[in-house]
Amino acid sequence: MAQARKVATYVMVIFVLYTIINQPARAADLVQVGFVGISNAAKSIGQFMHDLVN
Repeated sequence: MAQARKVATYVMVIFVLYTIINQPARAADLVQVGFVGISNAAKSIGQFMHDLVN
């Protein structure tokens, strides 16, 4: 099982590097979408906690 996880990790790293090298603009867009999603989630949690206290 550990060997399969290791191989899957290597395949994912190779895919990410391939995408960054061949399509840097697309890779940057994907990273931006990820950070926007994390930011929106943090804002929603903050709003929920604020409303919960009030």
